[in-house]
Amino acid sequence: MVGKGVLYECLDSPNVESVLLVNRNPIGISHPKLKEVMLWDFFHPEAIRENLKGYNACFYCVGVTSIGMKEGEYSRIMYDMTLVFAKEVFTLNPQMTFCFVSGAGTDSTEQGRSMWARVKGKTENELLSLGFKHAYMFRPGYIQPKRGIKSKTGWYNLFYSMLGSFYFMLKRIPKYVTDTVIMGRAMINVALNGYSKSILESTDINKAGK
Repeated sequence: MVGKGVLYECLDSPNVESVLLVNRNPIGISHPKLKEVMLWDFFHPEAIRENLKGYNACFYCVGVTSIGMKEGEYSRIMYDMTLVFAKEVFTLNPQMTFCFVSGAGTDSTEQGRSMWARVKGKTENELLSLGFKHAYMFRPGYIQPKRGIKSKTGWYNLFYSMLGSFYFMLKRIPKYVTDTVIMGRAMINVALNGYSKSILESTDINKAGK
C-alpha cells in the first residue's frame, strides 16, 4: 500500500527522472518513466544486478504484519531480507540515499518488550551504519490510503474504510497521522534535499511532505 503510494508520487513528480520498480508480481501500471523488474526472491537481488545500477535513491517499502509471526520468522523478512537488498544496492550505488519505511514505536535500543519494534530497531540501526551517502528511517503511525489505493490485507481495507470517514479529524493530529500522498512526497523531498534528522516520525513526514 505504501509502496504504491510512493510510486504514484514519483511518477507525477517533475523532479524524478525515472523509476525502477522491483516487484514480485506485475503491478499493471504503464508509464514513460517506469521500468518494472520482477524479483521473485528478495534474498537474491544479484539476479537483477545490472538493472540496479545508476540510481540516486532507493525507497524500500517492503513490509509484513507481525501478527501471528514468531520473532525469527518476522526478523527474516524485516531484517535479513532488507539488509541483503540494501547491501546489494549500496555496493552498486555507494552515493545512493536509502529511505526505509519503518513504523511509529520502533525501538532503537533493540531491548524493548515489543518483538516487531526490536526487529525494526535493529534493522534501522544496521541500515544507518552501512555507509550510504544518506539514510533515512520513516516511522509513520496511521497512514490513510489515497488515490484509490488499497491494502492487500482484506481486514486492513475494512479498517481504513471505517476510519476514512474521520480522516478530516484524524489529520489534525500530525504526530500520529499521515497519508500515502504525503509519504510519497516526503520521501522524494528528503532524497532530493536531505533532512535534519535521520529518523522521521509522523510529524517530520508531514513537514517534509508539504
